[in-house]
Amino acid sequence: MRLKPLPDTIPDCTAFEAGYLVTQNGGWRSERPVIDEAKCVKCRQCYLYCPDGTISQEISVDYDFCKGCGICAKICKPGAIAMRREADYA
Repeated sequence: MRLKPLPDTIPDCTAFEAGYLVTQNGGWRSERPVIDEAKCVKCRQCYLYCPDGTISQEISVDYDFCKGCGICAKICKPGAIAMRREADYA
């Protein structure tokens, strides 16, 4: 099966317009995504796949709304996103 090539342009938004998430996570996240800027190639796959839209096009994470699901780390082919223990950042 042949995969379709990635589009040349990035969509303006993922699922919802800005401001859709209005309730911060309840503090139950056990892991958080940490981005290694040196490894990031700015492919924006993490931005596109984040189910809550907490990763911006500039590749930064809004930890107030991130649930720590790890989808961004799984989709990151260069390995620029690692899931780290939330307790290390408390």
